Amino acid sequence: MSATPPFRADHVGSLLRPENLREAFKLHARKQITDAEFSAIQDAAILDVLKLQEDVGLKVANDGEFRRGSYWGHWVAKVQGFGIRKAAFKFHDDHGHESEFTAADVLSPLQRTQGISTDEYAFLAKHTILPGKVTMPSPSTLHFYGGRESIAASAYPDYKTYLADLARIFREEIAALGALGCRHIQIDEVPLVMLCDPKVRDAVKAQGYDWQELMTEYIKVTNEAVKERPAGMTTAMHLCRGNFKGKYLSEGGYDAIAERMFNDLDIDVFLLEYDTDRAGDFAPLRHVPKTKSVSLGLITTKSPVLESVDVLRRRIDLATKYIDLSQLGICPQCGFASTVGGNDVTLDDEIAKLRLLTSTAEKVWGSA
Repeated sequence: MSATPPFRADHVGSLLRPENLREAFKLHARKQITDAEFSAIQDAAILDVLKLQEDVGLKVANDGEFRRGSYWGHWVAKVQGFGIRKAAFKFHDDHGHESEFTAADVLSPLQRTQGISTDEYAFLAKHTILPGKVTMPSPSTLHFYGGRESIAASAYPDYKTYLADLARIFREEIAALGALGCRHIQIDEVPLVMLCDPKVRDAVKAQGYDWQELMTEYIKVTNEAVKERPAGMTTAMHLCRGNFKGKYLSEGGYDAIAERMFNDLDIDVFLLEYDTDRAGDFAPLRHVPKTKSVSLGLITTKSPVLESVDVLRRRIDLATKYIDLSQLGICPQCGFASTVGGNDVTLDDEIAKLRLLTSTAEKVWGSA
């Protein structure tokens, strides 16, 4: 068993919130329960979800993102200078149904006046025997969704200046996590892979951006964000095309970004969406350097249908045409609950999929 990442079986981070916790988020927003009451409910739910992860055989734990309303919303809530605006994109599905969502709005120069995920890690480390992983939104997430108008000119003269300052906030947060003992962070990246979709590129062009320049800037800001991480800290990156109750933001394989992404990003482990044809084939994995690892997101969190071990093993075999088996692991394609509401699966579905994850890893590699 490996006590340090990468792990053969991993999950992306967010897990289904129990009903009482979902209700607590509503009550707290209405000021019908106190901060202390809300925190106590969160604590109890996190203790349960930590035990769940240990019980299913995982070798790494996260708090399920149970203190967050969404995978990125806590950054907007805790970093001074952010607001919220309507996103420039919409989630959609194969039937033409759409859902709007919100994005970060930059109102004034950013300041980190408090820990962003330090409270999450401190509680996590105290209550599990497993190595703890902290997830955080990518810097690009806090830029791309809002569109060209999401950065006030009074705050930053251009988006590159904003990204440079945002990288500073990430370095401060990562240093604080490192001081608490955290040695595993995961950056959740959607905009970079959205740039593989020609429709998204057209939308980006209409906003006045060049998609290749954006790719370059997003790689640069990520590297700037992690460059001062403590010795021994593993950096992971999860890439997907959006995940909201079965809806997505983009489609298309990794081909357009793969060579630069795998080689230029200062990232140790990539957790890649691969549960549908929308994600393309495994050929882009040929660009992964021998020094880096990939966790294949073959198990879907969007549907209760349980995958077959035999099918999963065949797909892993297909991937080994392009990358060595020793560099691979397995994970879900995304979290089970990128927002409080969660995906259209039950707790039993989630547990079955997590058990499938660890049992498949044991069959393929001899250990989770």
